[in-house]
Amino acid sequence: MDSEPSSQNPTDMTAFVQNLLGQMQTRFESMSQNIVSKIDEMGTKIDELEQSINDLKAEMGTETPAKKPEEAKPADSA
Repeated sequence: MDSEPSSQNPTDMTAFVQNLLGQMQTRFESMSQNIVSKIDEMGTKIDELEQSINDLKAEMGTETPAKKPEEAKPADSA
């Protein structure tokens, strides 16, 4: 049932496992750095979007809070 030959000694297996764990750790660190980088990038894009929205509001002269347009709706329907 063993797929490995019985000639594998514990030292070889230990070295193999250590090498495999080292590779896994390297890949994990790379993926983690990539994820953090993407999160930072998205944060920057969100900040830019918020600034663009605020600029558009300023151009339109609607820098007031969202409550004012809601208050105007009942007056428009009355």
